[in-house]
Amino acid sequence: MSNHDNIDRDAVKHMSDETKHDLNADPITGEPGSHPVGTAVGGVGGAAAGAAIGSMAGPLGTLIGGAVGAVVGGGAGHAAGEAIDPTHEEEYWRAEHANADYYVEGHDFDRDYHPAYAVGYANRHRYPADARFEDHESDLERSWNEVKGESRLAWADAKHASRDAWNRVS
Repeated sequence: MSNHDNIDRDAVKHMSDETKHDLNADPITGEPGSHPVGTAVGGVGGAAAGAAIGSMAGPLGTLIGGAVGAVVGGGAGHAAGEAIDPTHEEEYWRAEHANADYYVEGHDFDRDYHPAYAVGYANRHRYPADARFEDHESDLERSWNEVKGESRLAWADAKHASRDAWNRVS
């Protein structure tokens, strides 16, 4: 248990900025024990570990594993509060993909659409919260070309699913 765990949170609100700094207070919430550097370092290490583990499942596994690893590596830090759950996202899109206006009859979720959705939701954490899909489309297209596997979708078609997934986890 850290020495910050027993601090009265209401008292922190009335402390001077210097005292809050001594508590390593979060600059936004004022909560003691903020460790953004540790969270970031853990996130990077976790992303690498997750990507390595996911590699056993191929390029799509690497993409999703990297996203999950970044969140897990961030530990209990702030990154975890904005985490994606790839299993939940996959279930959501599996149920909804056929309702999208870009859906092509006869295309399969696992083969054709899942990699496209994964490019959107698994890459979203790499960019600032206010980032727009269109501003990073060339990076996302490169990711698509790395993970698309046997999908019959060209990027011009896949990007619609990727954008939907990006926007859903934003």
